[in-house]
Order: sequence, then structure tokens, then C-alpha cells
Amino acid sequence: MSEIVGGSDPSPLTSAETSKSSGSSGFDANRIAEVKAWLVSQFDAAGKDVPDFEYTPRSIAHLHNVATLSQSKTQAATIVANDFRQKAAEYRSQAARIKEILEHVGLVQESLPSNVVSSAQVLASVANLLNIRDTELSSFLVAMADLSLRKTAVEEKRAKVQQDSKELLDYTRKAIARLTYLKRTLGQLEDDIAPCEAQMEHWKTNLTIMDSKERQYLQQYSNYKAMLNRVGYSPEISHGVLVEMAEHRKDLEKKTKPILDTLRSYQDLPPDKALAALAIEDKKRQYAAAEKYLEDVLQSALASSEL
Repeated sequence: MSEIVGGSDPSPLTSAETSKSSGSSGFDANRIAEVKAWLVSQFDAAGKDVPDFEYTPRSIAHLHNVATLSQSKTQAATIVANDFRQKAAEYRSQAARIKEILEHVGLVQESLPSNVVSSAQVLASVANLLNIRDTELSSFLVAMADLSLRKTAVEEKRAKVQQDSKELLDYTRKAIARLTYLKRTLGQLEDDIAPCEAQMEHWKTNLTIMDSKERQYLQQYSNYKAMLNRVGYSPEISHGVLVEMAEHRKDLEKKTKPILDTLRSYQDLPPDKALAALAIEDKKRQYAAAEKYLEDVLQSALASSEL
């Protein structure tokens, strides 16, 4: 509010009083008096009365901080305004002196041609645009050189930004291509989910079967091992030993086969000699009966052919 009023406060807060009051409590009498005085001065400047409100530690502390800040800004604004007023007075004095000189030499604006006035105004506008204090050629050259340097810096920055934009665009294109590839790969993987799940189920079934077979084979292995232990198997009986034993068995079979054949021819004979003789006689009678039967058959066949 003090910035709007534009004047110094009737009861300014010194730095010593501020530091002293900052260490006191919210309900300190000095601080409350300072806040009240500041509120009265501000509302009086605006033509209004101070509204009634409750003075609490929080409100007093806040208003005191606002008052201190307002007074410091008011003092700073007052200093700046005084400086501007002094500079304005100096500029007006200098303008009057320059105008008097121009009148003595006959260069009053009213006596100059319109094109000269226009050129002077353009020159002044350019000087203001280039932010120079006078219209000397050297000042214009320095300003133009500075403007050229700024232009070069801007062009370099622009080139760098364009290069960065180009690289960013290239990265963006690559990222888009990569994203497209990843999306296509994701689609293929999603399409392969169903066949893979079916294959997994098949493998799971086979795994269950193999697990059952494993338990079965382990049980058979245990049984065979127990059986080998019962028959007296020892680790010394290797495959080579078994092969040698099989070959030796084949040799024995070859040697014993003629003897076995000879013995089999005697299996039908009785063990007693008298019984053997009776058996021989019986075989002879059977042989004679067979020869007689054959002769009868031949005779009957011949008789049938003669008729």
C-alpha cells in the first residue's frame, strides 16, 4: 500500500528498533504500536478508516513483516524517484542550453527543411534502437559491429539448434522404427502364445510320463540288483568274461552234439538185453507185416489193371 501512496511513513522503523522488536514476542507493545501507526498512515493516505480486527501474535508478526518490507521498498522507490527527478531536471537544462545554441546558429527545428528533420528523426530512432548515447559515426560503427557479433552468435546458435533438431529427428525416426519392430515382434510373440502353450502342455504330459517311467526303471533296477546279489553276481563278472563264457559254451555244444544225437538213437531201446531182443523181434514182425501188406496192395492193383 505504501507504493500506491508514494510517500515516506510518518513513523519509520529504524534498523535498531526492527532488530529489537524481532527478538520480542508477538504481543510486544512496541511492535503493536508500530503496526498500528503504519496501518493508520496507510489508510489515511487512501482516505479510509482502519477496520477493526483482533490483534493476535500471528497477525501482528505478519503485519510487522509487511510494514517493514513496505517501508524498505518505499525508501528505495523514493531514492529512485529523486534520482529520476534530478536527471530529468538536468536533461531539461541541457535541452534548453542546446536549443539556445541551435537558435544562435540558425538550426532551429522550425527553420530546417522537412527532409532534414525526417533524417534527424530517423538518425535518432536508429541511435535509440542501437542503444547509443550519441550519433557519432564511431558510435554507429561500434554498435553495428556489436550487432554483427550478436547476429553471428545467433546464427551459430541457430545452426547448433538446427543440428540438434536434425539429430533429434534422426533419433526420433530410429525410435519410431524400433518401436514398430518391437510392436511387430510383440504381435508375433502373442500369436505364438497358443502353440507354445500347447507344446508346453505336451511337454508337461511327457514329463509326467517320463517321471513315472523313471520311478518304474528305478524300481526295476533295484529288483535286478537284488536278484544279481541273490545269484552271486560280483563286479568282476564283466561283459568280456560273459562273452568268453558264451563262446566256450558254444564250443562245448558243438562237441557234445554228435554224442547227444547218438544217445538219442538209443533212447527207444529198453535197458535190459532180453527186452531188447523182444523189441527187435517185434520190429521184425512189424516189418514183415508191412511188406506183406505192400505185396497185397500191388497184387490187387495189377489184377485191376488186367481186367
